[in-house]
Amino acid sequence: MTETSLIGYIAALITTASFLPQTIKTIRTKNTQGLSLFMYIILSSGVFLWLVYGCLIGDMPLIAANAVTLVFALIILGYKIRYK
Repeated sequence: MTETSLIGYIAALITTASFLPQTIKTIRTKNTQGLSLFMYIILSSGVFLWLVYGCLIGDMPLIAANAVTLVFALIILGYKIRYK
């Protein structure tokens, strides 16, 4: 693994982990009142496109980060839609 890839994986881990507390809180409380539906729609769309881009260029840190982040964002989006 190159230093560049290592930096990518560390950045991916940190930014992806930032979604974990909100995801856990949303699952536990089912309270999405303070979350913007439009923001999570835009975020999920953008993360999906970053994932596609990562797949097209074969960048594993980009793929890993965006795959996991997309799951977290979609969970929150699903809760936002279900528990209005």
